[in-house]
Amino acid sequence: MTATTTPAAPPSAQDQMAIAAVPAKLIAAWAAQDAAAFADLFTDDGTMMLPGVYQKGKEAIQEYMAGEYAGRFAGTRVTGQPLEIKPLAGGAVALLTEGGVLAPGETQVSAERAIRASWILVKQGGDWKLAVYHNCQRD
Repeated sequence: MTATTTPAAPPSAQDQMAIAAVPAKLIAAWAAQDAAAFADLFTDDGTMMLPGVYQKGKEAIQEYMAGEYAGRFAGTRVTGQPLEIKPLAGGAVALLTEGGVLAPGETQVSAERAIRASWILVKQGGDWKLAVYHNCQRD
């Protein structure tokens, strides 16, 4: 049996800019160590997966990030760049990025903190929100 799929239409230029801006919003929330702003990037039932971490829902994500900003991520920043936007369906895309965590005083991501990430974004009420975020080591 052969299965065929119809490719999803690419998002409009305006939507592509809004999608590509989501990582910048995450970078700003992280720089401010603002767990609420970080969690607000997600849908209400959004999922965040990091190595050894699985959090579901804005409240759980906010609580987790507040703890991390007070602990191992205190004083850190993140950086990242979109690599590719892949349309999945109307109002849904996968965004692939590369970046990582910058320790205090660092200007470049070290190899051990460099990541690649996949973001599944959905359009809700005119805004692009994270339904799923997942990252892993780049190398």
